[in-house]
Amino acid sequence: MDFSIRAANLDDCKDIARMIMELAEYEKVSDHVKVTQKDLEQDGFSKNPFFHGIIAEVPEQHKTKEGHTKIGYALYFYSYSSWSGRAIYMEDLYVMPEFRGKGVGKALMSKVAQLGLAAGSHQLNFTVLDWNKPSVDFYLSQGCFDITTTMGYHCMRCEGEALKHLAQL
Repeated sequence: MDFSIRAANLDDCKDIARMIMELAEYEKVSDHVKVTQKDLEQDGFSKNPFFHGIIAEVPEQHKTKEGHTKIGYALYFYSYSSWSGRAIYMEDLYVMPEFRGKGVGKALMSKVAQLGLAAGSHQLNFTVLDWNKPSVDFYLSQGCFDITTTMGYHCMRCEGEALKHLAQL
């Protein structure tokens, strides 16, 4: 299948917002999505962006029945490991269902890995839902491993009122 991978730009925010909602619906958490197209524009394309993005796109002749040519995305940011130094964190990797199994997800993830290596990163980190066996199997097939299993780490979060309370200490 013919597709291309490129850096996201400001004009892609509408499609990224659409695909974020599609991913959230797939993960059964659409009620948790608070980010808007405007948030994406401000947070990803300002002088000091909080994230970077990559888009997978097909030519017009392969567009979806809804007319979309942007069929996948990855969001990532640079982070730091106190043990191994520079790292890259992949927040999202999404490919529309009708384009899965055609190498799009692998190409997106490969591009994130390339960008990480070019920036001197020593690891690529991300999370995946435990029930999402197709994705877990895909990541394992790419040489990734589950640090929850091998190292016992759990992903923790503090948000909302708890975050505000914590900040008052």
